[in-house]
Amino acid sequence: MSTVPSKTLPVAVTMGDPAGIGPDITLTCWHRRNKDQLPPFVVVGDPEVLGARAQVLGLKARIAVVDSPAEGFGSHQDAVCVIPAGSAGEIFAGKPTPQGGAAAIASIEKAVSLVERGEARALVTNPINKARLYEIGFDYPGHTEFLAALAQSSAGEPAEPVMMLVCEELKVVPVTVHIPLGQVGSRLTTDLIGRTIRAADEGLKNYFGIPSPRIAIAGLNPHAGEAGTIGHEELDVIAPAIEQARAAGIRASGPFSADTMFHRSARQGYDAAIAMYHDQALIPIKTLAFERAVNLTLGLPFIRTSPDHGTAYDLAGTGKADPSSFLQALRLADAISLRMAAVMV
Repeated sequence: MSTVPSKTLPVAVTMGDPAGIGPDITLTCWHRRNKDQLPPFVVVGDPEVLGARAQVLGLKARIAVVDSPAEGFGSHQDAVCVIPAGSAGEIFAGKPTPQGGAAAIASIEKAVSLVERGEARALVTNPINKARLYEIGFDYPGHTEFLAALAQSSAGEPAEPVMMLVCEELKVVPVTVHIPLGQVGSRLTTDLIGRTIRAADEGLKNYFGIPSPRIAIAGLNPHAGEAGTIGHEELDVIAPAIEQARAAGIRASGPFSADTMFHRSARQGYDAAIAMYHDQALIPIKTLAFERAVNLTLGLPFIRTSPDHGTAYDLAGTGKADPSSFLQALRLADAISLRMAAVMV
């Protein structure tokens, strides 16, 4: 991690898709900031969107346009502080537009520049709709890959982001993410699995203060391949990565059958689980904590968290959007940034 977070600065929050629930949950959490003891944050995006959504939701919120996170933290603590980035134009809740998508991208770009320059201590990103963004030329498999590209362009060296899903009961990391299920087997390599294990080990140490993390690795096939009778990936690809990790001093174990890894007693045996593909990781954590799970990105030069849900257009502007995951994303970003600031002093 190259940016040392300062506990005297707020968290930067992206607007997300302006037609989705990002503005809703952001405004709701701002209203609850004192009751829930949330860290101070500034929103990066179109202030007109925030003001209009507050009216739709019937929330009393003064919008203060500021030039920097420090200004928002110091002078406007009674207002929703917004650093302008992109104009979304006229937005109706639940009805995405190309201009709104472009504004969402501008929000991400501006927010990343703020955390990389040390003007904000962490980044919390609101949901975007990748399918909609593809229509206007967005050329990344997902939000995380876009953040990695922005980090690389400014740092001059490649970032290797790794997604960790976090809730109180479970931390889980998928090796492959947004690819078709039929391609998972061919994409898995010993090197990729090894890099994922190392990233998880480092993240657990640095972000969560676990000195010697226990990491359990799932197999790909049913029953972890049953000694090669139901596939050879466990023997040929996954087990060698585990052995290499152990040789490097990492407390890695497996491969285990994924269908027995996530029940209560099994979870007591590890600090994080490594899954081979997207749904193998996300189904258990969303079953355990659908409203509370947080997406934490490892491998970036700054702290980034995100609510673990989508734009929910059907809920935008209705007042029914649950802010719990966003609230937990703020809290996790706050906790990690305070820990990192303390460690790096």
